[in-house]
Amino acid sequence: MTDHTQPQPQQQPYYPPRPPYDPARPIITEPGTTIWPSGGHGGHGGHVPPSAPPAAPAPAPAPAPHRRARRGVGLLAAVAIAAAAVGGGTATLVERWTADGTTAASGAVSGTNVSASSKGTVAGVAQAVSPSIVEISASSASGRSTGSGVILTSDGEIVTNNHVVSGASTITVRTSDGKSHQAKIVGTDPDKDLALIKLEGASGLKAATLGDSSKVRVGDAVVAIGSPEGLTGTVTSGIVSALDREVTVAKDDGQGQGQGQGQGYDPREGWPFEFGGQRFNGDTGSSKTTYKAIQTDASLNPGNSGGALINMNGEIIGINSAMYAPGSSNGSGSTAGSVGLGFAIPVNTLKADLDGLRSGGDR
Repeated sequence: MTDHTQPQPQQQPYYPPRPPYDPARPIITEPGTTIWPSGGHGGHGGHVPPSAPPAAPAPAPAPAPHRRARRGVGLLAAVAIAAAAVGGGTATLVERWTADGTTAASGAVSGTNVSASSKGTVAGVAQAVSPSIVEISASSASGRSTGSGVILTSDGEIVTNNHVVSGASTITVRTSDGKSHQAKIVGTDPDKDLALIKLEGASGLKAATLGDSSKVRVGDAVVAIGSPEGLTGTVTSGIVSALDREVTVAKDDGQGQGQGQGQGYDPREGWPFEFGGQRFNGDTGSSKTTYKAIQTDASLNPGNSGGALINMNGEIIGINSAMYAPGSSNGSGSTAGSVGLGFAIPVNTLKADLDGLRSGGDR
């Protein structure tokens, strides 16, 4: 009898039953940000659909510490970049997680910070330059003139307009600290309406910084500082309205110019000047000169003559020399104040003439 061996059934692999719902999948929103519906990385922000029964928790192997750190770095970097984009002008310090859970600064994101200083503002320019602007009173046998000046050296060299000091027998200068000094004329250049005076026994004064008028452009913001109507240290602001305006002014102190005062020219009654073939603020007389000026709408009034026109870096770009006061053109002697038409001698004209003024000029 032949033995018959029963075949052994083959063991089949075990497959767990399919869950009654699809496993939770991550929701991708913006680049670099992943939201897990439930039980995913981060453990927040997700939910199981109400119709789905709760899933049996399945143990999952714990991820390696270094892998978790890398994922945290990616998510934090994405958040930091988004914050930098929203922050705009601020410099944002980005931190990263290290493998041991500590934080380390990785650097600053470039941006434009709002400056805490006042440089580039009217207040900043006024504070920086006002100590370099003075009030000038010049007396002669024919009357008195009042104007302004700009300190060039710490020992008291001051530039002003020639028509402010022309013919003066005594010159008194008051600085921004209220002190008065006597001054002498060093040199004059009537053709450029410039004069250089020197204070007696002065020291420690704050000299102004001379800029470059060739770089001035129409529309540039400017500040004017002077002593209109004897109001020392008056500050006004505006823009450069035009360049190379040919302005004609008197060379001398205006004696006999018919301003209705019976005395010499007083800048408080307006600057007589000519432009475009017309006379403004009175007759300039027979002795006159013409130069190309910077036009500005910064408010200038009688007494600003010889003061400073300044750019927003605090540099002198012009010496204020003429203004249009419509009330003066009728010979009444009264003024209507500034109407936004002022003129200044370019500072490069002064710089080119400075050595000549120091050597006496036409005095």
